[in-house]
Amino acid sequence: MTKEATIERRLAAILAADIAGYSRLMGQDEVGTLRALKAHRRELVDPTIARHHGRIVKTTGDGMLVEFASIVDAVGCAVSIQRGMIGRNEAMPHDRQIVFRIGINVGDIIIDGDDIFGDGVNVAARLEALCEPGGVCISRGANEQIRDKLSLAFSDLGEQTVKNIARSIGVFGLGARDIAGLPEAALPAEISVVPGAAPEQQIRFCRSPDGVQIAFSCIGKGSPLVKTGNWMTHLEKDLESPIWRHLWRDLARDHTLVRYDARGNGLSDWEVEEISLEAFVSDLEVVVDAAEVEKFDLLGISQGCAVSIAYAVRHPERGNRLILYGGYSLGSAKRVRSAAEKEQATAMLTLMRLGWGQENPAFRQMFTSQFAPDATREQADWFNDLQRISCSPENAVRCAQAAADMDVSALLDKVSMPTLVMHARADGRVPFENGRRMAAGIPGARFVPLQSRNHLLLEDEPAYPIFRDEIRSFLSK
Repeated sequence: MTKEATIERRLAAILAADIAGYSRLMGQDEVGTLRALKAHRRELVDPTIARHHGRIVKTTGDGMLVEFASIVDAVGCAVSIQRGMIGRNEAMPHDRQIVFRIGINVGDIIIDGDDIFGDGVNVAARLEALCEPGGVCISRGANEQIRDKLSLAFSDLGEQTVKNIARSIGVFGLGARDIAGLPEAALPAEISVVPGAAPEQQIRFCRSPDGVQIAFSCIGKGSPLVKTGNWMTHLEKDLESPIWRHLWRDLARDHTLVRYDARGNGLSDWEVEEISLEAFVSDLEVVVDAAEVEKFDLLGISQGCAVSIAYAVRHPERGNRLILYGGYSLGSAKRVRSAAEKEQATAMLTLMRLGWGQENPAFRQMFTSQFAPDATREQADWFNDLQRISCSPENAVRCAQAAADMDVSALLDKVSMPTLVMHARADGRVPFENGRRMAAGIPGARFVPLQSRNHLLLEDEPAYPIFRDEIRSFLSK
């Protein structure tokens, strides 16, 4: 394998910090400045980063680069540090104060050993340079992700052109005075999350047998429920989305919900050699081991149903009950199709390659209309954006092809655990007949048709409370 083939990429929140006027401070009192900086790091900066689950990648004299799995953690950490430095600087003469500038971006990074590189890192460094002393600057993408989750209002500083970045950057800032003026009630424990926000989660990573890092999280309390990874998910983004948030919120009320991003998606590694049913099952195996759940209920959605079935047959001793929604046992490439259907499938793959990563959502809207034809404008806009940030155009094509090639039809009669199968009657993505045939092949499975056109059920449609209550009833037995 070439060195280039081993390059790792992932989506991360990057915090870059430096000290304003560092050269002047060192010129005045080199020993005193270094001593003070070490104290600030030991007593405030490093513990705050640890509490927000950050990883210090490197320090460079007055600078620091930190990686976070969550943009909420990154921003919370930055504000807590700047808030803490206000008190630590109060007794110091103005010309001797150590004042940080912090820039934060969320984007794609390249991992090389313990170091990180790439556009996500470069933009964070440029934001740091634009930041006023004592403040925090974040990118437009970061601001969009925290806007409804944190009780902070960053000012729109407009589009900025910066060195070595081809495109302009949307910059949002929180000034030193803004941070100093935050009421104590806004910072009960590091930083406050607005009421009604998504459940708190800790994102962790485990490694598959072929070296792929898989991101997973646990939320809620109660008996463990594992949701199998499927195409187009993002652990952090999904918790705030109008497409997924209601389901995770409701399931986490009664269960410890384990979710993960499948390989090639979300916060898991994007640069992977294999995307297949076998690889997806292997990833599920390492996630449940890393999450330390021995016996659990298993939820599969869409192509996650085939993965769940394969796992349930391979590990009957681990599962309690099986829930399958919107799925199939035989992928579209394995089913008998007309020439027109084959031509349409080829055209859709071409559209993915050409239009998936574009800012203009016109290409992706076609897929949104299949997954949620009854979505509101807000829901459709969010799902269009999810497609772009959850995977690359290449991975979108590879995941679609892997889903089309799945075939667990020979395993259906070997499923031994109690099974609930649900499917929307007018599903525009996976035809209803696929769900019916899957249920018919599993011994003793209960089948519940739902009156909906949506492949992903929306919170305000009549089918959703039926879907939710069927799950609750099934899992309570």
